[in-house]
Amino acid sequence: MKINGGIRAENVRLIDEENNKVGIVTRLEAISKARQAGLDLVEVAPTSDPPVCKIMDYGKWQYEQKRKMRQSHKKSQQHVNTLKEVRLRPETDTHDMEIKLKHAREFLEKGHRVQFTMLFRGRQMLHRDRGHEVFAQISEKLEDLAKVEQRGRMANRRMTMLISPIK
Repeated sequence: MKINGGIRAENVRLIDEENNKVGIVTRLEAISKARQAGLDLVEVAPTSDPPVCKIMDYGKWQYEQKRKMRQSHKKSQQHVNTLKEVRLRPETDTHDMEIKLKHAREFLEKGHRVQFTMLFRGRQMLHRDRGHEVFAQISEKLEDLAKVEQRGRMANRRMTMLISPIK
C-alpha cells in the first residue's frame, strides 16, 4: 500500500476520514486535506481509474490488521484441554478441603480436567483406605459438574484421581 508521498497518480478519488466520498481531486490537494486532519493519505484501490485514496490513521489501521490476524490464528488453533492439579493430604482439614474443592469446581467450570493428588508420608502409608474415602467424598461433591475419569490409584507414595467436566 502506498501512503502520502508514495502515491504517484495526478488525480485520485478521495474518501475522507468519516468515509464520505469527496470526489476526484488532485493528489496534492488530497495530501493537504490529510495533513490538515492530522492523518495519512492511503491508496486503497490502486488499480481503479483514478486510484481510490482514503484519509486515515495508517499506523492504527496496520495495528488493527495485525491484531485481527493474531485473533484469527488463536481461534483456528484447537482448544487444548489442560490438566489442573489439586494436591492434598490424607488428613486435610474440612475447611481446607472446601477451599480445594472450590478451586477444582472453578477449573471444571472453565472446562479443564482436574487431577487430585494425595501425598502420603511415613506412617500415613498404612492408611491408604483413608485416601480412597476422601476421593469418594470429592467425587460425590463434584458429581453435578464432573465425572470420574480415573479412580484413585496408588503410584509409590501418591494416590491420584482424574476428573473431567461433563459436557
